[in-house]
Amino acid sequence: MSFKVESEIHCCGGKLLKLSHDSSKTGTSMNVNVYLPQQFYHKQSDKIPVIYYLSGLSCTPQNVSEKAFWQLQADRFGFAMVFPDTSPRGEDVPGDPANGWDFGLGAGFYVNATQQPYAKNYQMFSYIHDELPTVLDQFFKNPSLDFLDNIAITGHSMGGFGAIAGFLKHYSSKKYKSCSAFAPIVNPSKVPWGEKAFGGYLGSDAAAWEQYDPASLIQKVQNNGTDRILIHQGTSDPFYRDQLKPELLLESVKGTSWEGKIDLELVEGFDHSYFFVSSFVPQHAQFHAKNLGLI
Repeated sequence: MSFKVESEIHCCGGKLLKLSHDSSKTGTSMNVNVYLPQQFYHKQSDKIPVIYYLSGLSCTPQNVSEKAFWQLQADRFGFAMVFPDTSPRGEDVPGDPANGWDFGLGAGFYVNATQQPYAKNYQMFSYIHDELPTVLDQFFKNPSLDFLDNIAITGHSMGGFGAIAGFLKHYSSKKYKSCSAFAPIVNPSKVPWGEKAFGGYLGSDAAAWEQYDPASLIQKVQNNGTDRILIHQGTSDPFYRDQLKPELLLESVKGTSWEGKIDLELVEGFDHSYFFVSSFVPQHAQFHAKNLGLI
């Protein structure tokens, strides 16, 4: 399955590639940005690991590529970055019937929809975790890029939820070496954004919701003893108290193997924007670089 290179941009010491491809999972064309660090072009590393970054509600691959400054950290430690889109898009792709911004186009919630009319296109869980890494590996066909094995995952807001859920659902196979999140929705079954999305994509069955809810998933996953999840949350985030509620994840792990393994850092005065995200990307980059064997 071939990618089309829409543009190739020199950035920091490497290049940002803006790509598109036809997805078999979503049935649409999907955009994805990939940053290849300076080590790739200077042949300084035999094997370059990859971090997948999942963006939040209403975002495209451009927001994080232009505002988070991951490229500087990628050059520093020697990892590549993959920035997928947040949902399928196109004239025939159903959106929010209420014309909202928190469901439908730009708000795929990284789940596999089971409800109509969304099930045809909104297969974002399978797209992110199965199809995209595979087709990237097939497209680049470069032994110095590791899209499949030495990988980590992170994300912001809706994407933070998607990162944690994907990490936990693949934990037994050790697909991801590490996971972090910026202001994630940690218990979507109990907040308005999640209730709307899960209801629309998954229906009314609470058991279907639990299959994606980090607060439920983490209680069923046995920590190997060393893994930790890093989370940053701004105290001035307007969504902190009613939509994100990171403390609910801490409550859910009490008495489990994950108790004491969730590093929640509340940072005074920070909001929900990319000013917040970019401020703590260096800490998250170092966290993943260590787990990816780069430090």
